Amino acid sequence: MRVSATIFAAMVFSTPAFALDQTPAPAGAKAYIISPKDGSTVSSPVKVVFGLEGMGIAPAGTDNDKTGHHHLIIDADLPPLNEPIPADEHYRHFGGGQTETMLELAPGSHSLQLIMGDQNHIPFKPEIVSEKISVTVK
Repeated sequence: MRVSATIFAAMVFSTPAFALDQTPAPAGAKAYIISPKDGSTVSSPVKVVFGLEGMGIAPAGTDNDKTGHHHLIIDADLPPLNEPIPADEHYRHFGGGQTETMLELAPGSHSLQLIMGDQNHIPFKPEIVSEKISVTVK
């Protein structure tokens, strides 16, 4: 029996038996935002500095034990934790191993949060996330 690529993809991604494996999180790993501080009033562009303890940084696609890379969540909630992290205006990928960025934000209130992804952009299990902080852009 021949199955079309569309039907096959629907079967694979909607069937729990084909759920993506999540990389186990290193014990004690912690992501956090160094700056800006929660509740800060800032000017755009905003320099966001990422912090990480208990594991290393490696570019996306690199399969090194106890390493991953940052993803910055802007004005959104955590993505599904057993799927690759989306890549759009709310979910920024830092697959080159970057540990900071300059972020253009419109005036007003914004939330920022980090989530670590493995070599395939899939969150670790359990997830390694920072606290969600709020900043006000003047």
